Amino acid sequence: MLLTILLVLILVGALFVLVGNINKLLMSIGGDGNSFLAKLRLGLRAIETETSHLPGQVTQLNKTLSDTGAGLKVVNKNLEGTIDAALKQKNI
Repeated sequence: MLLTILLVLILVGALFVLVGNINKLLMSIGGDGNSFLAKLRLGLRAIETETSHLPGQVTQLNKTLSDTGAGLKVVNKNLEGTIDAALKQKNI
């Protein structure tokens, strides 16, 4: 009977130590303002704030690039015409 009580006390002591270690680890991850989770949250908030203007700018950039692409197609046609005219002059 004393052996059983001793083993139960050892088991409870081991569980107490393990739960304490788990608690310490969880506190370091997300327990206070200096934790990894708090630092991660602060960094993500900063990124969100710094990039909040991008959606509007991307729409404008897409329109500008589409207009530029249309202009480059016109330039390409003009260059094709110039090349054809130069080749015709060479053959004359």
